[in-house]
Amino acid sequence: MISAQALTKSFKDKKRGEIRAVDGITLEAQPGRIYGLLGANGAGKTTTLRLLATLLKPTSGTAVVAGHDVLREPDKVRANVGFLAASTALYGRLTAREMITYFGKLNGMTEAAVKARIQLLADQLDMHEFLDRRCEKFSTGMKQKTSIARTLVHDPAVMIFDEPTLGLDVMTARSIVQFVRECKAQGKTVIYSTHVMSEVEKLCDTIGIIHNGRLLAEGTLEELRSRYAEPDLEEIFVKIVEAKS
Repeated sequence: MISAQALTKSFKDKKRGEIRAVDGITLEAQPGRIYGLLGANGAGKTTTLRLLATLLKPTSGTAVVAGHDVLREPDKVRANVGFLAASTALYGRLTAREMITYFGKLNGMTEAAVKARIQLLADQLDMHEFLDRRCEKFSTGMKQKTSIARTLVHDPAVMIFDEPTLGLDVMTARSIVQFVRECKAQGKTVIYSTHVMSEVEKLCDTIGIIHNGRLLAEGTLEELRSRYAEPDLEEIFVKIVEAKS
């Protein structure tokens, strides 16, 4: 469902010249599996995800998402992708229900389809208590759940999560992680970006370690443990990054 080939994104900086935020990344993510993109802040995770979601245009290379090329068919890619970032941008004067409905209609859904989908998502995300309250009154966790619901309202085949538990309390973070598992169980292709080792260990079928815009290592947790003769993921991560620094 996602295949990236030599994906590269460069930016120009007046002081430092050309900066390669993403440097030739090649990866594949499959339906019903979670691909974990693990890296420190500034490693290139978010830029990679934005390229896959067509929020940015690659400098070179390309990717196919849900059967559509990100360069030739960006509209079709976006119709099949749900992109969730840690920073939520909700319109405070709308209720959660109104917010989700708005995004459903943007995606061409009928009013009846949106209503049924909201009911299902509110059940899954435990949103009924605040579904008809204005977003401006929400806690961080409520905002994140509302963002997830609006991202998923059109039931996309591909889900991209960018640091979705950042700044959340333990219980809300657990509910988000469980929801990611449910996306996998539904057969969705999931890319999950984080710097939290425990989340990667719990969730991800394949792990890609990214640093300075490059994909340095990739494999299942057991494959990485065997390859680097180290049981602890944090130690594996440090060993890989230090070897390339």
